[in-house]
Amino acid sequence: MQMVVIGGTAAGLSAAAKARRLDREMEINVFEATSYVSYGSCGLPYFVGGCIAQPEELVSLTVEELREKRGIVAHTRHRVLAIDREGKAVKVLALDSGRESWQRYDRLVLATGASPVMPPIPGADGPGVCTLRTVEDGIRLKQLAGKAKHVVVIGGGFIGLELSEQLALRGLEVALVEAQPRLLPAFPEKYAGMAAGELARQGVALHTGAKAAAILRDEKKQVIGLRLADGRQLPAELVVVAAGVRPNTLLARDCGLALGSTGGILVDERQQTTDPAIWACGDCVEMRHLLTQKPCWFPLGTTANKQGRVAGENAAGGQARFPGVLGSQVTKVFDLYLAATGLGLEQALSQGFEAQAVSITKSDRASYYPGGGENHLTLVFRRKDGRLLGAQGAGSATAPGRIDLLAAAITWGASVSQLGELDLVYSPPVAPVYDPILIAASQAAKQVSG
Repeated sequence: MQMVVIGGTAAGLSAAAKARRLDREMEINVFEATSYVSYGSCGLPYFVGGCIAQPEELVSLTVEELREKRGIVAHTRHRVLAIDREGKAVKVLALDSGRESWQRYDRLVLATGASPVMPPIPGADGPGVCTLRTVEDGIRLKQLAGKAKHVVVIGGGFIGLELSEQLALRGLEVALVEAQPRLLPAFPEKYAGMAAGELARQGVALHTGAKAAAILRDEKKQVIGLRLADGRQLPAELVVVAAGVRPNTLLARDCGLALGSTGGILVDERQQTTDPAIWACGDCVEMRHLLTQKPCWFPLGTTANKQGRVAGENAAGGQARFPGVLGSQVTKVFDLYLAATGLGLEQALSQGFEAQAVSITKSDRASYYPGGGENHLTLVFRRKDGRLLGAQGAGSATAPGRIDLLAAAITWGASVSQLGELDLVYSPPVAPVYDPILIAASQAAKQVSG
């Protein structure tokens, strides 16, 4: 039995590792277009900022370790050019030698990930303009940041925020440009304002409702700034584009696999595509939302790893299922932590839920204990029965843990009344006697129509 995996990061190697555990005799080949496999791409902003010193620290298993410890053959700098579904083979280009070859498969797993979106900005095609998706991107960006004084980050999503933080901590003068009227549309406006305030407090110049019109260059073609659509010019020797990502589906589309309404590869709950010999997982696939039961797309490392295990088990003959996602996510902006799960109020209303929301602010420790921080917590719930639909939190480092607990409550269908009955821990240095979750649940329960 021969298994081929296209993509050597989170989803692809999770699939390969799971298949190996179930089938010790299967021949497994992984093809990865970059020079690195098994790395944590979510750590790249922190490598750029210097919090992580060497790129190798992001790598869980090297090519040699995969072969010796797992029996998985990983081919770096090998790009898959085409899939022959009828002949069950993939066409592979060895990037260093230029040699093309065909690799047969009995089972194929697509873990082709996502690619950065590059808006059509005049001047973007040239030196001094970067995206951040691979380790090589991180190495290049880190080198350029070491020579720059001013940097403009285009895009106020999680990667844009994290890069703005890390580049500012390196001592660069950072301007963050976001086309939308505010940051973080999945969060309540108050929390977006808190993020904007934290950026300002740390010296990052935020420009919301601003569109990049052109990257400015001198006579030597070096970046000297960014012109906004309103005519303002921001100085920069380096521009980082973090305007989002889109699923990599070219191989799937070209070989005739179906794509979903969100643009990702269409898969069932077994991560199987419309070809019974091909599975797909990670950022390249469409997902199902646990609350709406509708197609969605969340390019998250947690989801990629879980889907990879499901795809790998089933490619090896198993019967695993991936239930869906809530879109749980978290980021840190200097000293502010923001996390969310499930639906925001606007999302819930747009999906037809008769939803309501309550927000509270509460210390994460006993009020008299020194060193506590505030937790701002919003619960979104169904008005008729109080079923929890979503939660967003902002504040101290303890906020994400509370959102994790609320993700579990949503998954298991809990109501805000049941949430208020939880027996949570209490100790002055750790948590108040009435946890922020209990306070929010109590306030929400008063609004339930029943």
